[in-house]
Amino acid sequence: MRLDKYLKVTRLIKRRSIAKELADADRIKVNGRLAKPSTFLEINDIIEITFRNNQACFQVLELRDHVKKDDIDLMYKMIENEVSYVQENQEEK
Repeated sequence: MRLDKYLKVTRLIKRRSIAKELADADRIKVNGRLAKPSTFLEINDIIEITFRNNQACFQVLELRDHVKKDDIDLMYKMIENEVSYVQENQEEK
């Protein structure tokens, strides 16, 4: 599944066009690499999203084209330790 569609389906980002803008602005990484909106995701991929001064990391648990609101939690897992790890690595550079 494409990155921009996954972010929309999981409601991590409200619209697919916003997901595209974030990826084009180099604010989304998949498995540590800058990602394009068309990047294909696989289960267990790690998505890092930078929103202004905040970062969020998610692990892909499931890929579905359509998801009910109640089932969104089955699609991804937020990784808090990964966020602090990413921030520490950026400070070292």
